[in-house]
Amino acid sequence: MSSRERWLLALTATASLMIALDALVVTTSLHAIELDLHASIADLEWTVNAYTVPFAVLLMAGAALGERHGRRQVLVGGLVLFGVASAGCALAPNLGWLIAARAVQGAGAAAVAPTSLAVLAAAVGPERRPRTLGLFASITGLATAGGPLVGGAIVQNLTWQWIFWVNVPIAVVLVLAVLARIDRDAGSPRALDLPGIALISGAAFGLVWALIRANGVGWGSVETLGALVGGAVALVAFVVWEVRGADAPLVPMRFFAARGFSAGNSAGFLLFSCTFSGAFFFAQLLQIVLRHSPLTTGLLLLPWTVTLFVVAPVAGAQITRVGARTLVAGGMFLQAVGFGWVALIAGPGMSYPPLVLPFAISGVGLSMAIPAAQSAVIGAVPPAAIGAASGTFNTVRQLGGAFGIAITTAVFTATGGLGSVTSFADGFTPAITTAAALALIGAAIGLTLPRRTPASGARAPEPSQRTPAAQDA
Repeated sequence: MSSRERWLLALTATASLMIALDALVVTTSLHAIELDLHASIADLEWTVNAYTVPFAVLLMAGAALGERHGRRQVLVGGLVLFGVASAGCALAPNLGWLIAARAVQGAGAAAVAPTSLAVLAAAVGPERRPRTLGLFASITGLATAGGPLVGGAIVQNLTWQWIFWVNVPIAVVLVLAVLARIDRDAGSPRALDLPGIALISGAAFGLVWALIRANGVGWGSVETLGALVGGAVALVAFVVWEVRGADAPLVPMRFFAARGFSAGNSAGFLLFSCTFSGAFFFAQLLQIVLRHSPLTTGLLLLPWTVTLFVVAPVAGAQITRVGARTLVAGGMFLQAVGFGWVALIAGPGMSYPPLVLPFAISGVGLSMAIPAAQSAVIGAVPPAAIGAASGTFNTVRQLGGAFGIAITTAVFTATGGLGSVTSFADGFTPAITTAAALALIGAAIGLTLPRRTPASGARAPEPSQRTPAAQDA
């Protein structure tokens, strides 16, 4: 790897790590925010969701803006917006201000996530791309381990405002480094697919809103069903528009004919459904059943999360040799085994040591699958479409996380509750069993991936299969 590529990896991975960290760092700070700003449970829920919703909804828009106006320019704009919004969160005098600033943070993150990955993937040759993406995944994956840990450490030693203040100097340094180290790109002369952006954003908003609100207002409520139907209608309209109406499609539908793109995104959806469910329930298991503090909980989750830093680079380096199919299917199978094991041994009288091995097994599986699924999606499209592929994968990731938490929470509330250790254990086991089932389905989908990713990179469709916009690109 050249010096330039190392710089690109460091900058893009750090930017991605920062925005991923902010999705989780607030979880161990909620009690402190509740006491300081006199928040209700609903207020605290929106402290988290106000970041998640715009992040998921605007990802495709962020990717499209990067392709049209230049990836470096949009990356810098996203970092500036994220840094300013972080200062707004730290200065928030009340919950309304905090929730609004979190929403702006999410919008900035939606610009940073797809453009940082696209900048890196486009700059690295196809033969080195899988290994580089493995390193990228290992660095950004530290957010899973670091979120609860950093949040717990800051709240115990400083105040909750500092979980946002720390973003400001990091964002400033990143902006200066990006301007100095990443070349300015002109972007594409193609016009923005504004109807496509509006339709896919509306679809993502409806689906994410329904998943977030369903357990609170009921899956059969008018609000939930209306959001689901509205999101589904917008998604169908988006597909019809991209196929029949768009001169320069946001996501050419022909990409889904490639098994690497369709199966990689499908497996990624289920991969993050399972992973986010684990992050949500494992932390509660350690605090409610085993009575550990937030900081200790973050440390005890390390056997599950630290594997991303150790295993993901190795897995990324092996993608070209063994193929994404083996790593995605095998990794998600290991994740299912680890989650199923935890579900079997969880109970009111349990201790921590029996959790170490299943945590590690599921963590290894997760670390194998993430870079392989990511590489399969990006490797399935021509170089000019890397930004669109990155935006699609990141959108699927956020939708998968929201889906996983919603489904497992519904299972949890139907069988248990937070009233006592026993009721928590009653709900925890079927919830984590459901997450294991999602991983097992993902492993089956992983088996449909191509055996190998071509060493020369993805091949574009034959001229007869291209749209005029694709030929121009």
